[in-house]
Amino acid sequence: MSGRKRSLMTPLLFAGPAVIASIAYMDPGNFATNIQAGSRYGYMLLWVVVMANMIAMLFQALSARLGIVTHKNLAEMCRDQFPKPVVWGMWGSSEIAAMATDLAEFLGGALGLSLLFHMPLLAGMGITALVTYGLLMVEKRGFRPVELMIGGLVAVIALCYLIEMFIAPVDWAAAGLGMVTPQLPDAQALTIAVGIIGATVMPHAIFLHSGLTQHRTQARNPEECRKLLRFSNIEVVIALTLAGLVNIAMVIMAASAFHSGHSEVAEIETAYHTLTPLLGIGAAGFFLLSLIASGISSSVVGTMAGQMIMQGFVGFRIPVWLRRLVTMIPAFIVVAMGVNATDALVYSQVVLSLALPAPMIALVIFTGRRDIMGEFVNSRRTAVLSIIGTVVIVALNIILLLQTFGVNIPGLE
Repeated sequence: MSGRKRSLMTPLLFAGPAVIASIAYMDPGNFATNIQAGSRYGYMLLWVVVMANMIAMLFQALSARLGIVTHKNLAEMCRDQFPKPVVWGMWGSSEIAAMATDLAEFLGGALGLSLLFHMPLLAGMGITALVTYGLLMVEKRGFRPVELMIGGLVAVIALCYLIEMFIAPVDWAAAGLGMVTPQLPDAQALTIAVGIIGATVMPHAIFLHSGLTQHRTQARNPEECRKLLRFSNIEVVIALTLAGLVNIAMVIMAASAFHSGHSEVAEIETAYHTLTPLLGIGAAGFFLLSLIASGISSSVVGTMAGQMIMQGFVGFRIPVWLRRLVTMIPAFIVVAMGVNATDALVYSQVVLSLALPAPMIALVIFTGRRDIMGEFVNSRRTAVLSIIGTVVIVALNIILLLQTFGVNIPGLE
């Protein structure tokens, strides 16, 4: 920070927060929504993945900016700035979102273990819970071991899907067109699109990034603050670009493998069993490995975010094991009831999308206030883009709710 020594490796000293936050964009909920998108609609919904990733990148940068400039996380700012009823309402919705997040993460890790070792799904969830708790204990040794651990798991997921791209027969022209051509062919496509957004621009990830910057190097003056923001923005772009490419690869793999002749593949289990005869045991194995890495790593990050959100809103922490237990219970209940695992994953992501507007609006408000951000207040362009991103998500949520309550939407019948 003093400027006495600098090299191309300098930004790596400040790397970590965006890498941890990025795992939220590669969690098992993404697997479920992306497989359904690719198998049912081919490359048509790739534009949703691209749009969601751009919105996620912007809001992760804003979240990091809030934490670096104010030395407070988003939940703490909400508690300080909003009336009590609003604070309690946001905390309640955040806890519901945390349960939906845990549902996706535990189901993903459990599905992977269940398919790999042929064990009952509940047993897989138990093993996922124990492994997650063990990894969370690493946090006591400081933030860097956690960041390295999560970074390693992110690398595993990315490598698995890089290999999948060499195995699957991809129509790159159709994929490129799907990334830049917005279309929602029917009502089911809208539900999947909202699920993709919920799985990508996740509420807990928006809260989390602002807190991850608090326990690192703090700026002592505006010049140091500008340096930290510059390093943070570089990391956000790199980490979220990688996450976006992994999500795009998931849809492309599902589209190339299942859409022609196997469009009925809408479940993770079916996708695994269908991949073996179509692309070989190697493709199926890499798919399971990435799913297990995703479930375990995102579960660790989800618990970290839940603790941060609770402490920020209500001012106290609870033991990690109790935090795990509270958010795990709904996931175990869903599995015990026999609910279809992939459907539960998709609808959990829709719940996340419905919970998204509150933290997004709060972040836009705080980063747009000069009395809070000083000279680092949002520029006019950033303010406009963040408002547009929020409006897009709110509009899609409203359309989904209208559709759910029986209101016909022209063009989505």
